[in-house]
Amino acid sequence: MTVQQAVGPDPYFPANGDPRYRVHRYELALDYRPGPNRLSGTGRINAIAGRSPLAEFVLNLADFKVGRVRVDGRQAHYTHRGGRLRVRPAKPLRAGAAFTVEVHWAGNPKPVNSPWGGLGWEELEDGALVASQPVGAPSWYPCNDRPADKASYQISITTPSAYAVVAGGRLLTRTTKASTTTWVYEQSAPTSSYLVGLAIGKYQTVVLADPGLGGVPQHGHIPAQLLPEFSRDFARQPQMMHVFQQLFGPYPFAEYAVVVTEEALDVPVEAQGLSLFGANHVDGARGSERLVAHELAHQWFGNSVSIADWRHIWLNEGFAKYAEWLWSERSGGRPAHQHAAAAHRLLSSLPQDLRLADPGRKSMFDDRLYERGGLTLHALRCAMGEDDFFRMLRGWAGLHRGGAVSTTTFTAHVNRFASEPLDEVFQAWVYGAALPPLPRLPETRRAG
Repeated sequence: MTVQQAVGPDPYFPANGDPRYRVHRYELALDYRPGPNRLSGTGRINAIAGRSPLAEFVLNLADFKVGRVRVDGRQAHYTHRGGRLRVRPAKPLRAGAAFTVEVHWAGNPKPVNSPWGGLGWEELEDGALVASQPVGAPSWYPCNDRPADKASYQISITTPSAYAVVAGGRLLTRTTKASTTTWVYEQSAPTSSYLVGLAIGKYQTVVLADPGLGGVPQHGHIPAQLLPEFSRDFARQPQMMHVFQQLFGPYPFAEYAVVVTEEALDVPVEAQGLSLFGANHVDGARGSERLVAHELAHQWFGNSVSIADWRHIWLNEGFAKYAEWLWSERSGGRPAHQHAAAAHRLLSSLPQDLRLADPGRKSMFDDRLYERGGLTLHALRCAMGEDDFFRMLRGWAGLHRGGAVSTTTFTAHVNRFASEPLDEVFQAWVYGAALPPLPRLPETRRAG
């Protein structure tokens, strides 16, 4: 497992996260009332100071009322402004010291503002969901909000008993007392703060996994009236899991869940061990199956293998885009090369001023990054050949499982699997802005 801690602030979001320490576990106890949209919580955060003593540190937390902050059981001084909870322990923490922070907060959760609109906690007509990518996690809990700072989580959520709670991870207990139910989930795998997923609503749970196809427990949580369409649209997900395990290696988590809300979502949202879809992604005709593949692929690329900072987002989105093409190819649809040709035609008609290696905050979610990222992987496949390419891909997911990586990490990894250096491919596709020619299939594949 590679754990690559970024050494400074994230260049795209310098106000998010504090590189002077790292968290290894969050324990969150939450109480949520959907009617008044009222959230109260206690967080216990186990962390380790970095290489220098810590006289103070920062957690990210949105506009809640903070009731108490303690460090190692002692009352700490704090200020809370602009989404930053600045904590000063009673005495400085020594370099490398383990410490525990306890925070109590309450209020009406709402999305945090971003260039892409509101992110994080979203109140629905009857329930709530969390869609945090990239900086929405502080909308509902205090965290060191940087993608490379990955931790385990235990989340306890109490809601009125009419509501189901779905979170990424394993459901440990569900306890009903009077009119409320407490759900406790454990996510033991290292998880980035933005990938902590949550959905609260009136859902029916169905089993999707076929033990003969992948062996990974898979569940769907959907409004009852959408069950017939959902059953058709997600019928091939177990097969998809089987194909992706062949291509990428073992599924990196203990289980996988999908949630469909009653409301429309602009795009599906991936979380660790969990994906969230809108009612508009369910049509009974598998009209969004490529998105089902995309979100599932993120469990390997983006969630298990995470990015050191947001400059490297193509390592998430380009890989998930290429997984769409691979699923099409392996399930009787168009081969990846035809998808690549279509993406190349599209990109050739658009501005060519985006560099995958550092697209800039404005262009993090530009469609061109997704398409060019997929094309880059196709170019590597064409240059390396089938066997070396897929060995490389499985090695990438396996060697860096649970860790955080960068574009430089990936280029070095690829060159270890290639029969000759591929620096020119990376220079053209990843570091350059002009669109290179469409990669050519090897002669043997064209002949076949």
